[in-house]
Amino acid sequence: MSKILVTGGAGYIGSILVPQLINEGHQVTVIDNYMYKQSSLSELVLNKKFKLEIGDVRDLELIKKHLSLNDIIIPLAAIVGAPACKKNPIEATSINKESILKLFKSVNSNQLVIMPTTNSAYGSGNENNYCDEESPLNPLSLYAKDKVLVEQELTQLNNWISFRLATVFGLSPRMRLDLLVNNFVYRALIDKFIVLFEGHFKRNYIHVRDVTNAFKFAIDNSDKMNNNVFNVGLSEANISKMELCNEIRKLVPDFVIKEEEFTKDPDQRNYIVSNRKIENLGFKTQINLENGLQELVTGIEIFKNFPHTNL
Repeated sequence: MSKILVTGGAGYIGSILVPQLINEGHQVTVIDNYMYKQSSLSELVLNKKFKLEIGDVRDLELIKKHLSLNDIIIPLAAIVGAPACKKNPIEATSINKESILKLFKSVNSNQLVIMPTTNSAYGSGNENNYCDEESPLNPLSLYAKDKVLVEQELTQLNNWISFRLATVFGLSPRMRLDLLVNNFVYRALIDKFIVLFEGHFKRNYIHVRDVTNAFKFAIDNSDKMNNNVFNVGLSEANISKMELCNEIRKLVPDFVIKEEEFTKDPDQRNYIVSNRKIENLGFKTQINLENGLQELVTGIEIFKNFPHTNL
């Protein structure tokens, strides 16, 4: 049993991860400001293994109050994604970069930090758009640039693991309909059409529950993962946006896909990502793209009438 501090633990990933960690016997403290008025984690408030501190991760004294009491730190608090960061750049940098760098300075040498970063740091790959953990980083957005700097500082700690996450999708108690896959399925169901810019651009994707599985895997295997960077994605889902839309259309046959040939995508990411490094250690994703899309098609009705977005 470990004592784990999760910042942003009531968010899109945390609201799935935290209950799983508690179910496995860990003691979990969550710091979250509930800025999106969500109700996630409410089912845990009477659980003796759960502690909730409603507050801002930029409050250094609040962070220091809890840091020394925990063995593992998982900093999930962030303004996630290029569009959300572009909308609020000052707030995004203060949360995504500045608060994390301050947190790092207060971590002691015995604590393990498992940090979500992003494979959008690759920007575009080599001539074949291929990227692994040794590939040069070319962050294009504010979000990616801040995450690259955070990862550089993370590597100066004594015990750390960095997860360069693929584009995350799937249902969560703290749902986000602005994430690319979730948004595309929403558009297919509600608008019945989508206009794609540069639909040939490729990304890697991963279901949110496989992201939480990766964090649990790291906790259980920290001895062989410590002080390493890992891409975390669904290897079968290195696909273009057009290919993704065609997969959605298999489930929503009346979905109309229109490609705009004369407009550039504001997000110029285009890459194929290798996840072999973490897979070679035994990590396996559990939810494939087809099942994840079916989950969204079935479950998005629950969320369609509410503003589940960070934009």
